[in-house]
Amino acid sequence: MNRVLTGCLLFITLISCNNKPTNKTKNMEDNFTPAEWIAGTNVYEVNVRQYTPEGTFASFEKELPRLKDMGVQVLWFMPITPISKDMRQGSLGSYYACSDYKAINPEFGTLEDFKSLVKQAHSLGLRVVIDWVANHTGYDHVWTKQHPSFYAKDSAGQFYDRNGWIDVIDLDYTNQEMRKAMIDAMHFWVTNTGIDGFRCDMAHLVPLDFWRQARLSFKAEKKLFWFAETEEASYHEVFDATYAWQILHKLEAFAKGTSDMNGLDSVLNRYDTDFHKGSLRLFFTTNHDENSHSGSEFERMGDAAKPFAVLCATWRNSIPLIYSGQELPNKKRLLFFDKDVIEWTGTYAYHDFFKTLLQLHANHPALQAGDTSIITSRIATTSPHVFAFLRQKGKRQVMVLLNLSANNKVRFEINNDLISGTYKSSFSGVENDFTNERSFEMQAWEYLVYEK
Repeated sequence: MNRVLTGCLLFITLISCNNKPTNKTKNMEDNFTPAEWIAGTNVYEVNVRQYTPEGTFASFEKELPRLKDMGVQVLWFMPITPISKDMRQGSLGSYYACSDYKAINPEFGTLEDFKSLVKQAHSLGLRVVIDWVANHTGYDHVWTKQHPSFYAKDSAGQFYDRNGWIDVIDLDYTNQEMRKAMIDAMHFWVTNTGIDGFRCDMAHLVPLDFWRQARLSFKAEKKLFWFAETEEASYHEVFDATYAWQILHKLEAFAKGTSDMNGLDSVLNRYDTDFHKGSLRLFFTTNHDENSHSGSEFERMGDAAKPFAVLCATWRNSIPLIYSGQELPNKKRLLFFDKDVIEWTGTYAYHDFFKTLLQLHANHPALQAGDTSIITSRIATTSPHVFAFLRQKGKRQVMVLLNLSANNKVRFEINNDLISGTYKSSFSGVENDFTNERSFEMQAWEYLVYEK
């Protein structure tokens, strides 16, 4: 999303979460079956500009072995195309104000540098996805001179943006030549760099039939990962996954005391009714929009940030999304239009925390996204502070207990006949037999995950 003050608010007003899935939705999805590896994957968002003092592909490439060890599987790069100078915000501008869809932002290096990065990532078993901004371009995009008919015009015949963003202008999707040029640009990156997919910015602002057209153009080639920044259920006709924005904002409201357990359940239950059963969703506690606009997850969620991260990695059909610096953890707002480097210390305090979650999500059969045979059920407890649930596939189970309160020594029992036998703690490795004894004591904001 092109980050200006109105961005997040606009996104919230534009999303519609009442689009019930239809038979047409299911039929279209049959044409776009996700690659098998997507079910257990995760996504790590890379903010190249702020990642290192150099802010280049070459400097980021050195981080790949560490991220691989942490369990990262997909690297999503924020837009890597050059940024328009006209109407530029701040000293460096927004990544989302593109000036050429077939060029590299020189701030980050060269096309060869990016190809080297992709090659190295692939050698480690990582996949690479790039951000694709199809709704708009910057004011001095090459198309404004070469193909001005590609753009929407206001009543005075001028380029404009219908959403109130001051550094971009809208494209005209009634223009079939523009559509062809856009798809050609997408093929440029797959053909020349070997990327593995697209994260599509503000996807619901672009007609769904264009995304279908674009994805169909790749069907004879590489099977890509397509995920969309939207909560429009109908976009699952084309996309493998969409954003779970509503639960993020409900988690924030819970942490601030303006929502409760019923509020969390209401959103999660709504996802079950508004989206078909196998819909893949990206769950997260932060990203570039939230961090720069509203603050880090700690500023927005306080001590609830870690248990909420556990929820995001273990809930039904979740694909965990982690933002640059969460493993540090980064607790500052990163400037969006200017250089503002993540203050790495050489110590990655949350590395093992995320490694445990990502490996569990990748490897446990009860956590695979999109598997409609997995049963997810809330667990009744004797404490009003504990959010508990069970994921089950056959005899394999993952039980998650979250003390969503600042209360220490929260004592409770769980009441669920499905829970019996020996379970291993995912974080400590200690085994517990819950056949007869199901009593617990948890500290403030503590999280427990058990697997069998």
